[in-house]
Amino acid sequence: MESDALFTLGEPAGAPSASAGSGGVDGFTAAAADSPLPVRMRPASIDELVGQDHLLAPGAPLRQLVESAAPMSVILWGPPGSGKTTIAHLVARATDRRFVAMSALTAGVKDVRAVIETARRQRRAGGPPTVLFIDEVHRFSKTQQDSLLAAVEDRTVTLLAATTENPYFSVISPLLSRCVLLTLQPLDDDAVRGLLRRAVADERGLGGALTLATDAEDHLVRLAGGDVRKALTALEAAAATATARGADRIDLAVAEQAVDVAAVRYDRDGDAHYDVTSAFIKSMRGSDVDAALHWLARMLVAGEDARFIARRMVIFASEDVGMADPTALTVATAAAHAVEYVGLPEAQLNLAQAVIHLATAPKSNSATTAIGAAIADVRAGRGGAVPRGLRDSHYAGARGLGHGAGYRYPHDDQRGVVTQQYVPDDLVGTDYYQPSGHGAERAVATRLPLLRRIVRGLPAPPARAEAAVSGGRPADAARADGVNEGGSDAVGEGQQ
Repeated sequence: MESDALFTLGEPAGAPSASAGSGGVDGFTAAAADSPLPVRMRPASIDELVGQDHLLAPGAPLRQLVESAAPMSVILWGPPGSGKTTIAHLVARATDRRFVAMSALTAGVKDVRAVIETARRQRRAGGPPTVLFIDEVHRFSKTQQDSLLAAVEDRTVTLLAATTENPYFSVISPLLSRCVLLTLQPLDDDAVRGLLRRAVADERGLGGALTLATDAEDHLVRLAGGDVRKALTALEAAAATATARGADRIDLAVAEQAVDVAAVRYDRDGDAHYDVTSAFIKSMRGSDVDAALHWLARMLVAGEDARFIARRMVIFASEDVGMADPTALTVATAAAHAVEYVGLPEAQLNLAQAVIHLATAPKSNSATTAIGAAIADVRAGRGGAVPRGLRDSHYAGARGLGHGAGYRYPHDDQRGVVTQQYVPDDLVGTDYYQPSGHGAERAVATRLPLLRRIVRGLPAPPARAEAAVSGGRPADAARADGVNEGGSDAVGEGQQ
């Protein structure tokens, strides 16, 4: 749960109060002088909102929602610290609406139905419309989400839901179809930097009592990783440390002590984030496991977002290892899941294991070049109608149109492969995938020409090759695999 969802802000003046029942239903209360800095620095208007320019254009759904121009239900999807709860606070300040906030961590179906029933009674009595804010909506069960459908459909309530999880997987389709989905992006470094400077100068923040050194500011921006809440929390801790020392300036040493993370300097001139990421990827691509581990450590110690590191590794697994070691993608994906499930610092072990696997794996970029070539052809206009035999023949009337006619079922052939045209006419004979001779892809390189010959109706291969197509493997191909199949000291060609 996002930390600022723990702070509630009261409903608009004159609006009925929501019940603070066992389900965690409540209104929002105003920020106090001793509230955390991220709470005090919440934007007072939509014009102070930073980092979501793609949603703030005149007439855009987000602006309509905040300015009460339309009663549309909205799901806000974005990472922590991107402004979901801030937007809810802006909506809560709309004086013509009753605002009720609840967290999916504590609320149940009973609480949801109570809010809906109150909203329905007030609507019939001519009272203000109700906006229901549900934080962490992905934690609601299907039954709990179902309980919202009718009320959202007839606009008994306007739903404002926030989630850090992909709503296409975590929100039921009927509810998703009744809402506008707004995707919030992590704040970029310039946006975080601007908000830090605003907090230093603004009376709601530090009020100019302290100054922030440039290197300390850089450190806080890097640690934030696009999460402005994290940046402001770190700034508040650093300000408290400086004040306790009687200083009027937050320097790098104070910032480091406050957040207990050293400011690792990557180099004197380069952009730390992009340069170190580039070095990390290129070290894995170059099979230098020790260098890759060094750059991983540099990023972890500097406070780089572990999710970003994991995402880069998942991409790398297909882009640079690919079919030479198909298990690399599984390992990288598992590491990314571990980052979400376990979190740092323990997840650094999972990241390190995955880095070792990726760096020492045989390399192939055949998947990258294959999809690149296929996309280039599509964009160039190559391709045509789906061959008649491949078209869907399951709906009424399809067979009358000739759909599915002539389709040959591969499992009816003892080899599991039949001669059949699968591509549009103008792509017949086109080869996108070119396997390398590295690792597990060696076996694919042996099999693929035989598969293409059968599918394209070319002269039949020798019996020995037929065995390879149907699952057998020539002995010399098995011997050629080296460490990638048989455990010897050999490495793939080009990897020595």
